Amino acid sequence: MKAFFDPRQLGHNPEIYYRGGAPMEHPEQAERAILIRDMLLENDFPVEAPADYGTAPIKAVHDPDYVDFFKDAHTRFIAEAPEGALGIPTRQPGSRRGRLPRDINGAMGWWMTDTSTPLTPDTYEAIYWSAQTAVAAAEEVASGARAAYGLSRPPGHHAMRDCANGFCFYNNACIAAEHLRNTWQKVALLDIDVHTGNGSMDILYARPDIFFCSLHPDPAVYPTFYLGYPDETGEGEGLGMTRNEVLQIGDGEQEVLAALERGIGAIEDFGAQALVVSLGLDMATDDPLAAVNVHAGGFAQMARRIAAMNLPTVLIQEGGYLGPSLKKNAESFLTSFRKAIGEAP
Repeated sequence: MKAFFDPRQLGHNPEIYYRGGAPMEHPEQAERAILIRDMLLENDFPVEAPADYGTAPIKAVHDPDYVDFFKDAHTRFIAEAPEGALGIPTRQPGSRRGRLPRDINGAMGWWMTDTSTPLTPDTYEAIYWSAQTAVAAAEEVASGARAAYGLSRPPGHHAMRDCANGFCFYNNACIAAEHLRNTWQKVALLDIDVHTGNGSMDILYARPDIFFCSLHPDPAVYPTFYLGYPDETGEGEGLGMTRNEVLQIGDGEQEVLAALERGIGAIEDFGAQALVVSLGLDMATDDPLAAVNVHAGGFAQMARRIAAMNLPTVLIQEGGYLGPSLKKNAESFLTSFRKAIGEAP
């Protein structure tokens, strides 16, 4: 099973994150991708740099103007910012009534929903190659591979069609799923990150061809808030194509695996011909953003059950932060999945 990663993805360098109004070190650090990349090499996964597929696959799921905004956003910000300023939005239009302003500070508020996606000098290059990694993994599977893994960093599943959110800029999993649609009529996106895949839900909510299922704690009490309730099942032609499996804070592996089983059942009822997995490792009990209690063995069980679906599968990295077991959990899931599909070295 090939893995894809480009070192330019390490360039995004956020420093400060505000949680509950208090500043803290930003959890989405480049080191998390380095740990996983090194684990892949230690376990004899072939790791390749992605080809450059351009912006067309990204614009297939995002507003083209939103995609292009990030190309020079940091340069524009620095040109006007006082010394020491952070590239975070400080003005936002609320419900988005109005018009996109030319001023960079106004434009940042228009395209970025919170302070977790600051602009840094190499943000655009990092998010661009993170998306290319996802496309490369999808292309590998579309070309006949049973599975492929995209070590996408920064992650993507909180990025909505036209705004950044929750550490995420371009929605790598949706980009991969859209790419698979060039080969298969019915694709499923299974999100096992601990946080609601609110960006994926936003992008896919009215689509009948990509079934979306997210496992996450109750959004009434846990980020990303706002979206992810059980009664949100899609709209228009996409009615019935969204499923939210809501966990409770503190749930253990038994509850998580039961929710996974229900989600897989719904995907199978949909008749999915190919699968994308938003692989979050932040369900770990010791993750810095922990809300449920999954250990390495639980990640292995999840991997084996997903592999048993016997679908062409693209694994896209989402969360999983610098807790003590991050590397071990990544190893447990990915080696277990590889073994379950019969591709162990």
